[in-house]
Amino acid sequence: MLASRLPGILPAMTHGECLDVSRIHSAAGLRPPGAGLVTTRPFRAPHHSVSAAGMVGSALLRPGEASLAHTGVLFLDELPEFQRHVLELLRGPMETRSVTLSRALGTVTFPAAFSLVAAANPCPCGFRGHPRRPCNCGDEAVRRYLARMSGPLLDRIDMHVELAPVGTDEIVGCTPGEPSAAVRARVAEARAVQQRRYAGTDRRCNADLTGEEVRTAAMASPEAQSLLRHWVDALALSGRAHARILKVARTIADLEGAHRVERPHVAEAVQYRGVERDAAEQGSGRGLLAVAGGRS
Repeated sequence: MLASRLPGILPAMTHGECLDVSRIHSAAGLRPPGAGLVTTRPFRAPHHSVSAAGMVGSALLRPGEASLAHTGVLFLDELPEFQRHVLELLRGPMETRSVTLSRALGTVTFPAAFSLVAAANPCPCGFRGHPRRPCNCGDEAVRRYLARMSGPLLDRIDMHVELAPVGTDEIVGCTPGEPSAAVRARVAEARAVQQRRYAGTDRRCNADLTGEEVRTAAMASPEAQSLLRHWVDALALSGRAHARILKVARTIADLEGAHRVERPHVAEAVQYRGVERDAAEQGSGRGLLAVAGGRS
């Protein structure tokens, strides 16, 4: 449910994005002749039985799910159930934001700037750490299950959010939550800040930044840099993880209207790397919702 709501809080598509998505969907045979432009962000949720060709593209040079989700959301439910080699194919597009297919018919490159959202249970039975239902999985079974999510793949995912079981009062209660329109307004405001910051460049948002650009844009305070250095060392994080934490912290600061990244922004961003550490330690026992940087 959370994943399906994400397109509703993303900024409206630009004319260029509408053209790109329409071309991709037309190449995949999903747009009938004479159909207008696609004006809503895609939401793709392939089944865990999807093949490599279905995920990144076929021998006929047709785009796969990674490209069909361009500018939108690619949702992978039950992440450990996907074939590992299929998941590993996403590592390249998550870095380059594109998919290049080289087949007998030729070579073609499709854009693939998607926001990856993935969900996973804490164990095969799904009840490890549940407050009321017992887990029947042994430690070795849990280790094998979580090992299906490779370290390099998790390293490319910006935010790892643990979700506790929903209580009865929350399920049957009638208190309305915050509407997507209100969240979208905050997202649009933060995106406008980023567009002004990167005016005159080919960058449009924090997720587009690479290398030294991240440090320059963050304008992190000495206290924030010290805290980040501590946690990168304590968790033995990679250079990629360091950059992704800094980008998340920059986005948190933008949402708060802060000029530069401060210590609390880094502290919050670091918390989203917790499940990466827990996975190496056989998991903490809660469901996982993982979000990779996309167009937000």
